[in-house]
Amino acid sequence: MDLRESARVAADTIAERLASPQDVRTFHHRQGWWPQSLAHGAVGVALLHIERARTDQGPWQRAHDWLACAAAEPAVGGPDSHLYYGAPALAFALQAAADRPGRYARALNTLDQYVTTAIRDRLDSAHARIDRGETPALAEFDAIRGLSGMGALLLHRDVHTDLLREILAYLVRLTEPVKHDGELLPGWWSHLAPSGEASPDYPAGHANNGVAHGIGGPLAVLSLAERHGVTVEGHREAITGILAWLDQWQQDGPAGPWWPYWITREQLRSGVPGHGPSRPSWCYGTAGFARSQQLAALALNDPARQCVAETALLRAMTDPCQLDATVDLSLCHGFAGLAHITQLVAADAITPGLAECLPRLLAPITDTAPGTLADSLIDPPGGGDIGLLEGAAGTALALHSFHTGTPSASGWDTCFLIN
Repeated sequence: MDLRESARVAADTIAERLASPQDVRTFHHRQGWWPQSLAHGAVGVALLHIERARTDQGPWQRAHDWLACAAAEPAVGGPDSHLYYGAPALAFALQAAADRPGRYARALNTLDQYVTTAIRDRLDSAHARIDRGETPALAEFDAIRGLSGMGALLLHRDVHTDLLREILAYLVRLTEPVKHDGELLPGWWSHLAPSGEASPDYPAGHANNGVAHGIGGPLAVLSLAERHGVTVEGHREAITGILAWLDQWQQDGPAGPWWPYWITREQLRSGVPGHGPSRPSWCYGTAGFARSQQLAALALNDPARQCVAETALLRAMTDPCQLDATVDLSLCHGFAGLAHITQLVAADAITPGLAECLPRLLAPITDTAPGTLADSLIDPPGGGDIGLLEGAAGTALALHSFHTGTPSASGWDTCFLIN
């Protein structure tokens, strides 16, 4: 059985185990039962079945069943909602399922009221915070909980362009340097720890570089919007400003270029980051950094930068030490994410050799018997995760995408700000 066929069988097996919300609900869920969660719940599983249905690999009824499960309770809006939870997550999934004009239009219009209200409230709070000269919480701007994620949702929806421009204008403002305690800091410097909470280990805060929770998310959204022709004043300057920061902290080692996950005040003063490279994941590692910088290079028509980003990914994906640091199969920080990002980067690349990395990246997934693989993801002894970010649905989607060898039909991967 060749690798693409092995990927198909594994994806089919996981999808079969996730066929029915009623059956899956009885399993021990490590994160609990969160139907409106894209990260860990029914919305993420719905995306798997939506993508499979849109590529004629599975029945639409399963997608409908999981969407109904996700929407069984009133949509969560307000400050508790974000791209990965509540009304925005439901809107993301329904847009993915809208394979013809008008499908789910009424539900999407209703959800848009929650989404636009939440975005406007957050923009008002963010601008007021900047006006007061305070530093942001990561959840203000990041890809998971913040305005970068909401921007990705509006790009995915391809509506409310004026509101998207308001998000982009805020992200431009976020990149403007600020002075605190006599020191010049990047505008996204947070007074919190990388956990998003106050911590004595980070008494002066930090600048987060990651795609999931740091400036990599705004860089990706700004770059994707530029490529879609949606721009605001200062747009390119913001992209180049973020890139200049990443250039400042780029490290070059035996395994190629890498970037620190974050910078503390002490590191900012010394100019010396922590040790690395670490796990090359989407959320914080070289895979996420490389894709966001490749997208920026494509937006700016900068082949030299594109080559650096692609080379960084190629070196990381062929470095045994970095791959050994990857210990799970998820999209967020596991082999599924490495394989999917490498496939996307390879499709846009001017650097050869990336596609040849895919068998090595998929081996930890496809070398396991499909039934055993599904059991280990969905219902292991310590509790499983069915969702998109760290769970079975995400791993199955990466396998499905490798099997088809084509761009996502539903746009499921746009919530990772990588496409």
